[in-house]
Amino acid sequence: MLETTERGREYQERLEAFMDEFVYPAEAVYAEQMAAAPTPHFQPQILEDLKAEAKSRGLWNLFHPHEEWGPGLTNLEYAPLAEIMGRSSGLAPEATNCNAPDTGNMEVFTLFGTEEHKEKWLKPLLNGEIRSGFAMTEPAVASSDATNIEMLMKREGDEYILDGRKWFTSNAMHPNCKVLIVMGKTDPNEATHRQQSMMVVPIDAPGVTVERNLQVFGYHDREGHAEVSFDQVRVPAKDVLKGEGEGFAISQARLGPGRIHHCMRSIGVAERALEMMVKRAEERVTFGQKLSERANIQDWIAESRIEIDQARLLTMHAADMMDKHGNKVARNVIAQIKVVAPNMALKVVDRAIQVHGGGGVTQDFRLAEAWAHLRTLRLADGPDEVHKRSIARNEIKKHRKETAR
Repeated sequence: MLETTERGREYQERLEAFMDEFVYPAEAVYAEQMAAAPTPHFQPQILEDLKAEAKSRGLWNLFHPHEEWGPGLTNLEYAPLAEIMGRSSGLAPEATNCNAPDTGNMEVFTLFGTEEHKEKWLKPLLNGEIRSGFAMTEPAVASSDATNIEMLMKREGDEYILDGRKWFTSNAMHPNCKVLIVMGKTDPNEATHRQQSMMVVPIDAPGVTVERNLQVFGYHDREGHAEVSFDQVRVPAKDVLKGEGEGFAISQARLGPGRIHHCMRSIGVAERALEMMVKRAEERVTFGQKLSERANIQDWIAESRIEIDQARLLTMHAADMMDKHGNKVARNVIAQIKVVAPNMALKVVDRAIQVHGGGGVTQDFRLAEAWAHLRTLRLADGPDEVHKRSIARNEIKKHRKETAR
């Protein structure tokens, strides 16, 4: 029922070959180049080399569902590719131009951008020449409820004046980041979900200041998660996406596919962690016995296998529902995978860390960094509690509907 197509299988084979021949061998080179870099936000040459190779192999913009800009894969076809990329999440997504938040931003520009936006921003993003940021979350309010957003976007003639502060603006520290999609409040007197708008703002616009990078569990991500201030930033009215008051609707359209991508990449991380766990358990001996022969380690391995497969099936089910019925109908299942996938991957990585002993918490095995990224995913695109609330309300609504008959 959830099998991919022949086209999907062909892309999987090509992507796996690219990973084996180029991406996995590049991981050590990447680590060396980043260790020698003057800043944690350096763009190493190895990534540019990988991008060129991926382009030459036709493994580029695989995420894009519109055939004008990409291969036009369905969510069900793309999901296994995202899992494969997740096995080397620091390299493969950017190497194939399938990295967040650019993927979501490119879809927004495709669906809601003007011809000028497409020419100036979308095409360079599709070519991998620039990066972009998405500025929604704010330090002063609980941004898991997007209606809380306070940044003011005040209309003045043919312009809007932006004042406010954002944080966790991913990519804003990247040396190639050139443009932001910014969400703010244009009319606080409108209906709750019509108060917000999204605007296109060059990162070097007067009044835009990248204040600092935010560490994630002590790690400086290469793309950065920046705190950005907006002080009397003037934005032409033509740079409002879709129209005033459409910000909340755009954010919902943007997040559905992105959550599938995040979840499948998390499954890829978990698969690789399980492989590492088994390998380590076979290699290490304690008290005269291999770790792999101990009952508790076998339990961890078995539980990890079961949980990974369960999460994959649920995520593929969500992808299939999105393809057949649209994001709105699939909303409840998307919420489920957003809770399930990162929590599952955290468990698997944590077990792998334990089997690796002291080495598991160091940079030598990449497990500690993977754990930090996955723990952050339980907050990104909405915390677990918001998704659980949505799932529960849907179940209660169904019950009330049935009992009212």
